[in-house]
Amino acid sequence: VQLQASGGGLVQAGGSLRLSCTASERTFSRTAVAWFRQAPGKEREFVATIDSTGGGIVYADSVTGRFAISRDNAKNSAHLQMNRLKPEDTAIYSCAARLYEPSRYERSYQYWGQGTLVTVSS
Repeated sequence: VQLQASGGGLVQAGGSLRLSCTASERTFSRTAVAWFRQAPGKEREFVATIDSTGGGIVYADSVTGRFAISRDNAKNSAHLQMNRLKPEDTAIYSCAARLYEPSRYERSYQYWGQGTLVTVSS
C-alpha cells in the first residue's frame, strides 16, 4: 500500500489545518491508520490512530480535544483535522498503515507515506 500525505502548510497559532492521507489501493480499507509527527531535533511521536472501520480511535494526550482523525474507505483516504493549533504542533506529519488492529507504536506499521510539513507561527 502506497500512501501520500498532503495538506500541510503555514498557519497562525489558534488556526486549523486538515491533513489527508491517500492510499494507492483498496487494501487500505483493511488497514489501521495512524498519524505520527516529528518536530525539529526530536524523535517521531504518535499523534492518532483509527481502525479499519473508523473506530478504535486513540489520540496522544497532547492533541486530545484539538485533533480529530477520520477515514473514508470509499475514497481510500484518511484525514487529520487539526484545530486550535499551537507552535509546539510544528512538525513533519506522516501517515502510516498496518493490517488489522491499530497501534501507537511506529515500528508496527508496515506502510508509510512521505511527510507533510506543518508550521504553526506564534
